[in-house]
Amino acid sequence: MWSQRRRLTLAGQFLVLQLVVVAFVLAIVGAISVQQSNDSFASERGAQMRSVSEYLANLSVVRAQIRGPVPATSLAPAIDRAVGLSGATEITIADPAGRVLSSSDPRLVGARAELGDSRVREGRAWVGTVETRGHRFVAAHAPIIDDSGTLVGLAVAEEQFPSFWTRLTNAADELVLYLGAGAGLGIAGSWLLARLVRRRTRGLEPREFATLADHREALLHSIREGVVAVGTDERITMINDSARSLLGLGTDVVGRRLDSLGLDQPVVELLTPGADSQDAVVLVGERVVVFNQRSASSRGQGIGAVTTMRDRTDLVSMQGQLSSNLSITDTLRAQTHEFANQLHTISGLVQLGEYDEVTSLVGVLTRRRAAISDAVTRRVSDPAVAALLIAKSSVAAEAGVTLTLTDDSALEALSPHTSADLTTIIGNLVDNAVDACKGGPAPAVVVELSEDADDIVLCVRDDGPGVPAELRDTIFARGFSTKPDVPGGRGIGLPLVRLICTQRGGSVTVGAGDDGDGVGRGAVFTIRLPKEPA
Repeated sequence: MWSQRRRLTLAGQFLVLQLVVVAFVLAIVGAISVQQSNDSFASERGAQMRSVSEYLANLSVVRAQIRGPVPATSLAPAIDRAVGLSGATEITIADPAGRVLSSSDPRLVGARAELGDSRVREGRAWVGTVETRGHRFVAAHAPIIDDSGTLVGLAVAEEQFPSFWTRLTNAADELVLYLGAGAGLGIAGSWLLARLVRRRTRGLEPREFATLADHREALLHSIREGVVAVGTDERITMINDSARSLLGLGTDVVGRRLDSLGLDQPVVELLTPGADSQDAVVLVGERVVVFNQRSASSRGQGIGAVTTMRDRTDLVSMQGQLSSNLSITDTLRAQTHEFANQLHTISGLVQLGEYDEVTSLVGVLTRRRAAISDAVTRRVSDPAVAALLIAKSSVAAEAGVTLTLTDDSALEALSPHTSADLTTIIGNLVDNAVDACKGGPAPAVVVELSEDADDIVLCVRDDGPGVPAELRDTIFARGFSTKPDVPGGRGIGLPLVRLICTQRGGSVTVGAGDDGDGVGRGAVFTIRLPKEPA
């Protein structure tokens, strides 16, 4: 039997619960009805008892005989008439001390009358309830005063409260009607509620809800991807541990608005319902995070959005290394193309027998290569950075762009870790600068390197179209590539540059160039990079 009750459906449990509630309410209604019956009895019969007691107290025979030698006998006729007129259970006449002189119940003569909190001894009539001989009575007390104004006795009229069953029977007609109507409505309402609950819960039972909730919690907090649910009011309704870690949030964020969490504006925009972002990339602190959002709805109505987040910092680092390798490959290809052209020229001169021209050309090429190498190595002592700048000059030349290292540049040899990071930064900034200005009139890129006690300062200028002021933060924060049509997937450079600077405790800024007459020209990227990791 117990196992069957435990197997009740959710709708059945609601029905049973509602029936219990209805039964409880009906019991309260019954109790209230009985109490109302009590109050009505006390009010009606109390007034009647007061009239009888005052009538008895005002009878001249009572005032005259109360001090007689045998009051129990002489007062009995008046008491009997009062009982007959009122239907009282007991009528008693007592002396001022409360001792019964005469009563409708002869056994009470000589006993003490139960006066309760009555003030009849002060000459005031009183109506109330008293408990005596194990029964409850509605009682009325009236003072008996002689012609001289002296209190000579007390007239007491009492009627016993009917039994509970009697009171319930007296109210049976209305009570049965009300209880029946209440029970019918309660059962009908419970049945409808049970059906509604079953339809709204899609037939799932409580144990299935509990299982789903446990699985949901385990799933959300065990996956490595961050998950954030935001309602239409832009308040967080759910967030898992991975999302808190990625966004740097505490444990008290559920129920708070997005704009109160201290997140960067691009992150807030991607979490706001309606963004519907796909593979949007943002730098969150020192991490590169990919955002994907889908709108959530219930029964055709929007209830917010769910955003997933993936930490792609390690992948970006690998892509940065790949980008460096691709840059080196492009450099080697450019140098190979340059050397091939030079060899073809030399071969043609040899075939023509122009040996003096061959000698002159080789000398020019040698001096040019030596001049480029000497111009870099005299200012840059770090081999990796110097080699990169020399190689990039060939790539820039192939694109028709002049790459120049300023005369006041100076850089000492660096630690391997700092050198690797700096070459990645220089390679990406130079590639972006060359792409930005090539095709223009006399395109040029200028690189300036310097260092102070703690930081390396890098400045890369170009004479391209520049970066609008409203996009100077966006180019670092959104998207791996601003040029999706570029073969090889290039364009991750600027987010990678910012990531490296952030991780090392450095900074990167972008501004407009100046051609000397106060007119902005091109873009200027300025990097401050600590020599050792922060």
